[in-house]
Formats: sequence, structure tokens, C-alpha cells
Amino acid sequence: MKELKVLSPTAILGYGFPEESFYKGMSLHPDVIAVDAGSTDPGPYYLGAGVSFTDRTAVKRDLGIMIKAALNENIPVIVGTAGGSGADVHLKWCADIVRDIMNDNKFKARVAVISAEIDKDTVLESFENEEIRPLDFVPELTDHDIAGSTSIVAQMGMGPIIKALGEGADIVIAGRCYDPAVFAAVPVMRGYKAGLALHMGKILECASIAADPGSGSDCMMGVISDNNFKVFPLNDSRRCTTMSVAAHTLYEKSNPYMLHGPDGIIDLSKCEFTQLDERTVGIKGTGFIPSKNPMIKLEGARRIGFRTISIAGVRDPVMIAGIDGILDYVRETVDRQFNGLDGKYMLTFRAYGKNGVMGENEPSKQLSHELGLIIDAVAATQNEANSICSFARSTLLHYGYPERISTAGNLAFPYSPSDLKAGEVYEFCIYHLMPPKQGMFEVKWMEGADEN
Repeated sequence: MKELKVLSPTAILGYGFPEESFYKGMSLHPDVIAVDAGSTDPGPYYLGAGVSFTDRTAVKRDLGIMIKAALNENIPVIVGTAGGSGADVHLKWCADIVRDIMNDNKFKARVAVISAEIDKDTVLESFENEEIRPLDFVPELTDHDIAGSTSIVAQMGMGPIIKALGEGADIVIAGRCYDPAVFAAVPVMRGYKAGLALHMGKILECASIAADPGSGSDCMMGVISDNNFKVFPLNDSRRCTTMSVAAHTLYEKSNPYMLHGPDGIIDLSKCEFTQLDERTVGIKGTGFIPSKNPMIKLEGARRIGFRTISIAGVRDPVMIAGIDGILDYVRETVDRQFNGLDGKYMLTFRAYGKNGVMGENEPSKQLSHELGLIIDAVAATQNEANSICSFARSTLLHYGYPERISTAGNLAFPYSPSDLKAGEVYEFCIYHLMPPKQGMFEVKWMEGADEN
């Protein structure tokens, strides 16, 4: 088979890319433009609240360039995890952007929209049949978790995308999707080896992050053939090295040899990375183990309260040296003040310059000359969160700690008002595996798009 080319414009749809890099990629005549549009990395809020973590204007800019170029070249565009989290509300948000682009430019195309949201009753039935199991370090699922989720998404593999392409889709907008699947679907559909195609997708999913220097806002090309594939950046200021590509292969994975996905396991045990030229890396030997008993990852998020934060700086070396005891005093004082809430709130202090990133796991005992403190209050209502944050802030601001010289003003506030209402707070309550069910990942066609 001749080589097949996959263009990955950006790590996340809406992160942007230089047009020079993109059009250089188009000059090589790719067979498909594919892009990942979402992630769980920004946390549960976006799935729970039903909003995108990327900007609409930025997404429309990226998609507009991609769709115009793809239709001119007569190649498909594939978008995975539309809207950032891939629930139906996110899918509609992304589909509306595509519709606007089509109308603005009078484009004609067949647009497939693939839902990844799954009905709670379906999940509950599978739960009652004891078919669902947790991923590592995740508690067992409960019916309360299912009922409390604002929406539940299932992570699709290549199959629904291949189905849409086989039915003539020019543009595929998929809900929650296994990241490599959008890049691997066309190669697998055309007969290339699944292991190689998915491994190439694993690298392309973050575009030029796999290059040196890395960037999530620049383009990458993958080229697959019978028994190998190669990747290279489309910006001359970047290069792929065996180190950068191998490192990205292991990105976010706990097992260096077996990468699990909805279609099966990418087997890297015999994989080889070769520097083909200064900017290109070749990969061969990647295998694939199809799932004997396929399982689909479910994701769900529920609201747990409301948040208010206050940000302040500390410069007094005496206060910095005794910060742990001072914060313990403030916690105890807040607990006494709000004992009527029966502990149904969370108060967290993050001390940047001490251990704000790693917390108790921070190995360094060296203190900075200044600390950045975040007071973080979460409670059942916004008013309660406001009150707790306000009381904690004022207590800390005026606490007369031992050996203090100043009479007040322990904290320096960069903002007025000092307390910032952050609104709803969500947590992941479903991160489990379930057998696939009939009717999942239905392919529908965008109304108003060309049906011919």
C-alpha cells in the first residue's frame, strides 16, 4: 500500500496553530485532517457544568481554516471529544460552530455527529447486573454516583468514526472519544495495521508537543505505510527526536509496554524508534492485541458545592517560618465559628513557595522569602462559601502570631475585592469500565448540511 498521511494541526482544537505550518502540511496532500478537541485534564467542572474549556472564537478560527482546506482537497476532517468533554451539550456547541462556518462560507458537506452520552438508566441496569468495574485507584460505583451525575459519557473507539466515514461523511464531529482514534480511523479503514495506526495517533494527538521544542499550538504530520510510520513537525524551528517521540508515547501512561484503549491494547514491547533525518522519527514493531471482552470507559461528574477563594501574599519571615501552626490555628477557629454546618464544608490553604504544588509530598524543606497563599472554601451554597472564606481571610489577616512585630496586615492582597466567587464545584464520580451496549455512539447527520 502507498503511504497515507495524517495532519494534526494542534494539540486541542482552539489552541491555535501557525497558518504557515498548516499550509505547509496541506502542500504535502494529507489524506485526512484530524484533531482532538478535549480532555479530562482541566478537571470535572467542564463535564459537570456542560461548558467548553476552549474559547468559541478560537475554535471557530481553527475549524474554519481546517474545513476550507479539507473541502478544497476533498479529504475528511475528524474532530474527537467535541466541545472539550464530549457530552451532548458539548457536541451541540461544536456542531453549531461547524454549521456557522458552513453557512458563512456557503460550504456543502456531509457532516456526521456522533453522540457519546449514555442514558443513566442504561448505566444503572449495567450496574445492577454487576457489569461495571472501577479503574485503578477509583472507588466502586454506587447508584448515588449514577443519579448525581449531570451527564455520563462513554469513550468511543474507531468504530463509530469508521462507520460515519463509510457512509460518506466529509466532516465527523464525535463526542467523547479515545484520543488516538480520530487519527487512526482512516488508516485502519484503509487496511493499515491497527497497532501502528493507534500508536501514530497516540503521538499525533498532542501535535507538536511530541517535537523539540514542544508546542501544543503547532502542526505535526504522521505518515503510515505497511510496516512502519514516521512523524515530523511542520514548523522548521522544531524537530522530532527519538527521545521526544518515545517520551510522548509514554505520556500519561502507567505501563510502558501496554496502552489500553476501547479497541484493544497497543503493544509496545517490540517497538523501535529510529532517527530518519534531523527532524523525522520512524517507528516500527508496534503490535495490537484486540479486546476479547471489550470495555468502554465511562466518565461522569456531579456538583458538590460552591467555591470562594482569596489570594494573598506573605512577606514576613517570622510568619513564613511558622506558617503551618498559623494555618492550623485559623482552621480551628473557622471550625468553631461554623460548627453548625457539621463539617459540611472544605477549607483548603495552598502555600506556594512552600508546598503549594505537591503538598505533603514536597521533599524540599527550603522556604521561599515570600509565600503566595490561596484560601479555598467550598460549601453547600455560595453564601456559605463566601462566609467561610471571608472569616478565614480576616482571621489570618489579623492573627497575632508569636514574635510578630507589626500590629496588623499579615497579608498582601493583589485584588479588590479580595474574595472571589468561583461558583459551582464538581467532582468526577464515575471513572469506570462498562461493556458496550447496543445503540451506543449513534451516527446522525447535521440538519441543513448536504445530504447528497
